[in-house]
Amino acid sequence: MREDGKIRVFLLDDHEIVRRGVRELLSGEDDIEVVGEAGTAADALVRIPATRPDVAVLDVRLPDGSGVEVCREVRSADEGVKCLMLTSFADDEALFDAIMAGAAGYVLKAIRGSELLTAVRAVAAGKSLLDPVATARVLERLRHGDSGGQGDDKLAHLTDQERRILELIGEGLTNRQIGAELHLAEKTIKNYVSALLAKLGMQRRSQAAAYVARMQAGKH
Repeated sequence: MREDGKIRVFLLDDHEIVRRGVRELLSGEDDIEVVGEAGTAADALVRIPATRPDVAVLDVRLPDGSGVEVCREVRSADEGVKCLMLTSFADDEALFDAIMAGAAGYVLKAIRGSELLTAVRAVAAGKSLLDPVATARVLERLRHGDSGGQGDDKLAHLTDQERRILELIGEGLTNRQIGAELHLAEKTIKNYVSALLAKLGMQRRSQAAAYVARMQAGKH
């Protein structure tokens, strides 16, 4: 939020009619200013740093990629930008990927205009809008991919460094942020992540994050 008190918002959606509708909705509010928009991921990655919004409303499915990837890239460069994912589908995998990318919220396009305004203001104020029920469902679904209670045994195969990186993945940090935390190159972190995923029998970071969350939940 800038000195004039307005929340600066950037819109990313490949459907012009959706962008126009959202822009008109937001622009009608005294405390919100739409500072830019894009229809592709590539365009957004150029325009978002240039317009420096407080909130980026990002469509999850794009013709040249994903709003989740845009969120990850944007937040790696500037953690001050809050990302609100907008999607037509209640997709568990996309939800967890959004959490991993550092998104502050995830809303369906079917929501009412007043609810979208509330969501934009909430994430601008630093609140998380990730639905705990949906997040729990994702964790539950990934949990069933494990074999019985042998999950803890997998950790025995990890080095101390790999365990530390796994913990940081669970906290939602990007490879770049983990590298900064551990004073290692981003490429080195990528290699560590690949190795620890292989040892855990997983393909995606989101599965590793769910695994960490599950382990932490089991300690309480």
